[in-house]
Formats: sequence, structure tokens, C-alpha cells
Amino acid sequence: MDGTSASAQDARGLDGLTARISALRPVRRWGEVAAVDSAALRLRGLGRSGRRGDRVRIAPEGRPEVLAEIVAVDGEGARAMWFGTGEGVAVGDRAWLEPQAGVRPCPAWIGRVVDAFGAPLDGAPLDEGLRPAPLRRAPPPPALRRGLGSRLDTGLSAFDTLLPLVRGQRVGLFAGSGVGKSTLLGKLARGVAADVVVVGLIGERGREVRDFVERGLGPDGMKRAVVVAATSDQAPLAKRQAAWLATAVAESFRDQGLHVLLLIDSVTRFAEAHREVALAAGEAPSLRAYPPSTAHAIAQLVERAGPGHGAQGDITAIYSVLVAGSDMEEPVADITRGVLDGHLVLDRAIAERGRFPAVDVRRSVSRSLPDAASEPENALIALARRRIAAYEDIEPMIRTGLYAAGADPEADAAVAAREALEAFVASNSPDGASDAFRRLGEALGVDAAAQAEKVDAD
Repeated sequence: MDGTSASAQDARGLDGLTARISALRPVRRWGEVAAVDSAALRLRGLGRSGRRGDRVRIAPEGRPEVLAEIVAVDGEGARAMWFGTGEGVAVGDRAWLEPQAGVRPCPAWIGRVVDAFGAPLDGAPLDEGLRPAPLRRAPPPPALRRGLGSRLDTGLSAFDTLLPLVRGQRVGLFAGSGVGKSTLLGKLARGVAADVVVVGLIGERGREVRDFVERGLGPDGMKRAVVVAATSDQAPLAKRQAAWLATAVAESFRDQGLHVLLLIDSVTRFAEAHREVALAAGEAPSLRAYPPSTAHAIAQLVERAGPGHGAQGDITAIYSVLVAGSDMEEPVADITRGVLDGHLVLDRAIAERGRFPAVDVRRSVSRSLPDAASEPENALIALARRRIAAYEDIEPMIRTGLYAAGADPEADAAVAAREALEAFVASNSPDGASDAFRRLGEALGVDAAAQAEKVDAD
């Protein structure tokens, strides 16, 4: 009896202790606002508790709370930037350290549009998965990653033949404004063979977000798509986080063994957002006002895409880059081109003459070649590129009336194939790459089957 009574007392005591522990409130650390400017605020009193990347929540008197992120720490305190607006924040306001809740993507996200925090933008409830998706995550180990996979059907003739896209490839879409970039991204989102499509709209106008969802993707495209959007009026931190979140969502589906198509529009606005954050943190500008860390930030973002390893799937990624005045040497374009597996250049002059997609085949490169095509297909690609280059070389002479037929057989062949090649590049490819190569041969005046036999004989 005594033993049983003692055990019962111990159990009751343990239950009481558990209840008291559960009732305890977690320790919350706080500091206060020491200074506020147009870009950021300075915090003091956090001691060693605040670290770069931590979130703080500020409650100005009589105003909505402000969520901010620590971007720099020194011996005197910390510097933070806000996700929304800093209106109403005053010196002396308390700043509470806020744990990051993280995001938990799941299949229920497919068909939905979310913001940079993973909150639904349509107001309807959104289910969450069991596993958190880190916003910033290391890519798969380089020594363990698979190589690039097989060629993907895209639904567009130019990208099924001359500029192929393969599974796990990362390419850049370089374009100025108004040359059909969004339309092309929408067609690729609908046409590329993938299990899930994740779209990151970074710094887009609010109207364009809805337009891309309803017209670019459409109901059929949204059936397999997740859209992450941060509009142009949002703070730099939100735009940067939207790119990270879109990548994290793609990684979560890749980890399930799926093939994911990731579209980020655009890397330029991601880089601009990073620039504002880095400058506010005290980093010095260098490359046309971009801080030195810009190259590392872009490389960290794009390296997370690509082939997986083991049981993982793959992320095939297309990153758009805005090039003002078609300047491919500006810092963001130059950095991005150097870390990707190919670049597709859209040209304003081509768009102005009415050919869409306005891809400049001569200036575009897919680093999946020659492996992505057979020998006969590579021979057709090489011939098409020669014809396009030859015509562009003599085009000024044609316009001025100085071109004379018969002087150069290569030039004559380029002129003869010009209209057919233009029509081919602008055409859709509903029946896949094999049919597209057959039609490319017809545009060049070559029998594709005979070309294959010739290559085999050689």
C-alpha cells in the first residue's frame, strides 16, 4: 500500500510539474529602435541575441505592427529592414525577436498563388505539409548530382530543335521590355513536359500577376502550377524572399522524386532587391552600383536548381533577365550568363518585324548541345545556323540593293531559305522534336531522312 501510494503521489507530482511547465511563457527577447531612416532602422539592446537574418516585430503605438529582418550586426547594435513599410516607427519603440515560422509546401499548393511568406493571395485557406522548406538551402553535393537528362518537348519548334532544353538544365531568358518575354514564359510553362511548374514573379506589376495567371498559364496550366508573387510596390526583402521561396517550393517537390519546371521572372529584380538590402547593410557599391556580393547571391539562387541526386527528382529552370537596350554586358546579365547552362536572347528588332518568339538564334546558345541531339540532328542545327548567319551578314547589302544573286552559293542558299526558316522559328511544335526536325529539314531544303543516312554513311 505504501509503495502504491508513493507511486501515485509521484505521478500526481509529475503531472503537476508538466502542467506548470506547459503554462510557462517562452522567453521573448527585445530591444528598442534607436534610429530610423528611409531605408532601414537601427536597433539597440538585443545584446548578443540578435543575429543576421533574424526577424524582429515592432509595435508602434497606435499603428499596425511592422515585421523587419536584421541585415547587419555590430558592437553597437543591429541594422534591420522592414518587409512592408516603416511608416509610424519611432525611436524607443520595442522590437521583439520573432522566430521564423518557415513554410511547409504540399500538393495542396498546386493551383494556388501565394505571397513571399507562403500566405494565399486569394483569401482562401491553404493547407500545409509536414516538412518545412528552408528558404536558403545548400544545393545537392556537386560530386553526387546527376548529369543533365534527356531532351524535353517544349511545344515550340525553335526550342525543340535549334535551342533544346533538357531535364535539369538551367537557362537564362534575356530580353528587354515589350519583346514577348512573358508570353514566351507562359508558353513554356504550359508546354514543357514536367510534373509540377513553380513560377516566381519577382517585382511584377500587380495587374501582370493576374494576367500571367489567367492568360499566360490559363486554367490548364494552373492545374500543375504554384505561383509565388511579390509585386513591384513591395519592399526589397519581400522580393528577395519570393525568389527564395519559389526555389524552396521547387526543392520540396523535387525531394519527392518529381520533375519540376522552375520559372523565375526576373533575376534582375532579385538582384536589384539584393542591392538595396546590401547597401542598407553597409556594403559598398562597385559594379554599376551593384555590391560585390551580387554575383554570389545570384550563384546561390541558381545553383539550387538543376539535377538532383539519389531518389530526388530534377529542377529544370528558366531565369529571365531584363537587359536595357539589349546590353548583354551589364552586370546582372553578365553574371547570370556565366552561371547558367545556356542563354536565350530575345531581340527587339525581331519583335518589331512581327516574329514571335523574337529569339535571336545566332546570339542564343544551349549548352546541352551537341549531346542533346543525334548526329543528323546536329548536322541540321549547324546548317540552319550557317544559313541564318549568312543571311544576317548580307542583309545590309540586300536592303541597299547591292546584293547580286549568283556571286556566293552560300549567300544564295541563305536568301532562299530565309522565309521558311523565319516561319519555322515562329511555329509551334505539337508533335514533338522528331517532327520539328523533319520540318526544319524542309525549311532548309534538305531531306532529313537522307541527311541521317548520309551522316551514318560518313
